[in-house]
Amino acid sequence: MAAGIVSESILVTGASGFIGRSLCSRLLADGFHVRAAVRDALDGQDMPYGAEIIPVGSIGSTTDWSRALSGIDAVVHLAARAHVIEESDPDPMNAFREVNALGTERLAEAAAQSGVQRLVFVSSIGVNGERSGENAFTENDTPAAHTPYAVSKREAEEALNKIEQETGMEVVILRPPMVYGPNAPGNFARLIELVRRDCPLPIGKIKNLRSFIYIGNLVDSIIACIEHPKAAGQTFLVSDGQDISTPELIRMIAGAMGKKAKLFPCSASLLKMIGKVTGKSYEIERLTGSLRIDIAKIRKELSWTPPFTLEQGLRMTAERFISNEKNI
Repeated sequence: MAAGIVSESILVTGASGFIGRSLCSRLLADGFHVRAAVRDALDGQDMPYGAEIIPVGSIGSTTDWSRALSGIDAVVHLAARAHVIEESDPDPMNAFREVNALGTERLAEAAAQSGVQRLVFVSSIGVNGERSGENAFTENDTPAAHTPYAVSKREAEEALNKIEQETGMEVVILRPPMVYGPNAPGNFARLIELVRRDCPLPIGKIKNLRSFIYIGNLVDSIIACIEHPKAAGQTFLVSDGQDISTPELIRMIAGAMGKKAKLFPCSASLLKMIGKVTGKSYEIERLTGSLRIDIAKIRKELSWTPPFTLEQGLRMTAERFISNEKNI
């Protein structure tokens, strides 16, 4: 562990989620004592062996963190209300704010009072914006959050920075792009399923560039943010360090699955029009737009390099998908 930081007991919120499970496994393997905060006992049933399970109920402005934080050195805050494809809440912004902003503020205040040394907050590249344009996103960009999810993450960051100034508890903020890996949920899982079903995809003419992050790389970067003295008080953008177009991504996924991608040409303008008509503009934008991330800061400040390449990450993701299919 890096000199100057003594973090032996780690609280992981959102521990039963995709990122949380992987992080808990890595922390346990590295010799940390891991306390896994989950919604209820049912969520904690399949957690890695050795993790101490603590049910905390719903995350929000009134969550009681006292038991979960007792004796904790550092917190990794993953719990969040994520993007919802079919939104049912009549006030989405308020729903996101209650969990992601006010819930984070509540946790940070309790952590500072408990004597926690450092809190690592996994935010979102959406705080920078939905589209990077000609230049890659950096930590120096003016935040341009658009969606309720991204706005709530930005509000959480602002609350954390204020609490850090007032209490002295160290805060580290990470902004990753879309996370992929074995058993990943969400949009990446849907992409893999489309490739598996040999669905023709109308993205053959798309010439964008996007950054992604493999789960193993994200977990490794979180560990660096827990351990490294220079991480204190910093915000870092993080990715695999390789940008790729959506068509090439599909081809690589297909190749890893032993298939040939079925792509046909369709202009970006037509796809955007289809998105407006079908109410899928957000999904179309993520397929056609560019979102590039510059990770020079975390490379320099924390001497961090992604341990897995994009190709390795995609291969391991596809291999697990194929293995799961065979076991059904």
